[in-house]
Amino acid sequence: MDNLSALLTLTRIPYLGLRSYQRLQREFGSASAIWQAPAEALHPLLNSRGLKALLALRERPDPVLNEAVARELQWLAEHPEVVPVALGDAAYPALLAATEGAPALLYVRGNVDALELPQLAIVGSRNPTAGGRDNAFRFAQYLAANGFAITSGLAVGVDGAAHQGVLEAGGVTLAVMGTGIDRIYPARHRALAEAIVDAGGVLISEFAPGIKALANHFPKRNRIISGLSLGTLVVEAALRSGSLITARTALEQQREVFAIPGSIHNPLARGAHSLIRQGAHLVETAADIVQELGGGLAFKQAQLQEATAVEENKETEGLLAALGYDPVSLDVLCERSGLPVGEASVLLTDLELSGAITRQGALYCRVR
Repeated sequence: MDNLSALLTLTRIPYLGLRSYQRLQREFGSASAIWQAPAEALHPLLNSRGLKALLALRERPDPVLNEAVARELQWLAEHPEVVPVALGDAAYPALLAATEGAPALLYVRGNVDALELPQLAIVGSRNPTAGGRDNAFRFAQYLAANGFAITSGLAVGVDGAAHQGVLEAGGVTLAVMGTGIDRIYPARHRALAEAIVDAGGVLISEFAPGIKALANHFPKRNRIISGLSLGTLVVEAALRSGSLITARTALEQQREVFAIPGSIHNPLARGAHSLIRQGAHLVETAADIVQELGGGLAFKQAQLQEATAVEENKETEGLLAALGYDPVSLDVLCERSGLPVGEASVLLTDLELSGAITRQGALYCRVR
């Protein structure tokens, strides 16, 4: 059984949850290796019901389960624009993989390389005030211009404003969905979803194609939003809201949490104020976040030190040649190099972390 078929099979086995699969993957390295592992090797890593279900399925295949797996494989074959990224794959984002109960499989549409960009999550109310919407847009715009990819949930309100702010800045944004990758929710954001992909960003879902929006999907989605990100910014949120769930999950994942304070008379400020009382960073400007998370880029630096030197990459060399020693904007670089915005943003991040270039606001230049 190939790895993807094995993964789709394993994730459909009763009593074998994401935490159990994560333990197995760390031990055996791949879904196909898990499927072939002897019972005595599986026993210490699974509860009795999960082990019994797995062994029973290996001995007696379930035709209904096999048909479901075959349908999904067929769908993926017919939609090459959607890339399945399995836990353990090189393309799987390392920050997310380090969280407890990371998704076994991500369905990704767009620039897969964007998954490893340094990200900040921006979340908040679906019905923000005019000021909250403007804050989401402007913070996202500034942070994108300063090298961060912005991750959010494609919802109306703060999420949508954050995605739009990134697009306005010519940056990269990631949208984590609470539906199958083929179902845009809300429907009014179909054009926004296409714009995100066209600009070098990605749509991400852990739900199989065809899955509709259900209430319990969105808390699950929220752990991915925070898990992908170095930190989470809460713009406006009521005391009981999905945004606070995201923030609390970020704290559990040992990520930074930021909150914008508001008027004591605004019910949507109470969530942010509650987070600040619990230790979240109070931020008044987007520059506060850039200053705080600068050290978080050390994570990316460690990854880059293990990779091949960026100067050996032909596309990187071409971008360096187009860059020169005078400050240049991202748009000008894309015109000179012929690279799309998303790909150029990834390469520029690598170059900056390697010390080959510096950034001055939204402009880039080579280091002599």
